[in-house]
Amino acid sequence: MALEPVELYRDEHHACLMFTDLVEEDAQAVQANQFLIVDHGTGAIIDPGGNLAFNELYMGMVRYFSPHKLSYLIASHADPDIIASLDRWLTSTRASLVISRVWERFVPHFTKVGKTENRVIPVQDPGGILPLGQSQLHILPAHFLHAEGNFHFYDPISRILFTGDLGVSMTDGYIARTPVTDLAPHIPRMEGFHRRYMVSNKVLRLWVAMARQLDISLIVPQHGAPIMGPAIAQFFDWLDHLMCGVDLMDNQNYTLPQQAISPLPQRS
Repeated sequence: MALEPVELYRDEHHACLMFTDLVEEDAQAVQANQFLIVDHGTGAIIDPGGNLAFNELYMGMVRYFSPHKLSYLIASHADPDIIASLDRWLTSTRASLVISRVWERFVPHFTKVGKTENRVIPVQDPGGILPLGQSQLHILPAHFLHAEGNFHFYDPISRILFTGDLGVSMTDGYIARTPVTDLAPHIPRMEGFHRRYMVSNKVLRLWVAMARQLDISLIVPQHGAPIMGPAIAQFFDWLDHLMCGVDLMDNQNYTLPQQAISPLPQRS
């Protein structure tokens, strides 16, 4: 049975909820967070997830917000754990998909023919400001962290920065419910992922310079625990010096293969 969503923020007109454990922890799929933001009766889901999460998220959301009032499905990028459930959401709601223009012609592959027609809002590379109820979401460029067309989302009411795959930690849905306030003991859960999935230190430093200008209460990634308090500045400092992606590549990573690949055993 899924845990109750984490209430990241709530006031009379505005709420942010995080669902952390909608994918069964059977080692077949990575843990993922999904987010519901509501302002004055208008709702958006950030990174709605794959088919494994759809039923639980839909039913869990009904308790807090009517799916028929959902305006947006907002995707940081186009990985399967972000929007593989797109066809079911477009069938079940009237929401539009907000995603980088890079992925506009790729996302129809997740749906039946014609399902995305007039339902996709492509975001240009500089990002923009998206109206939500009587508030707005700031769509911030985060390209190559890790996807070619990638965005993060800042909610100025809650002061939460939703960072997709940046800030990810490898953990389970229960641990993901508790924010991290001291980054040092948390780094072992983050380091391997960031070294592999982030493209370069240059891009990290460019992103950090932009993010430092925001008033942030929480950094909330799509996998693992939120980052808050002193850990936010520590996270920025860590990224400023992290070598990753192409920084770590040399000729040893591009040699002709020698090792045979064993096929999976046949099922009886």
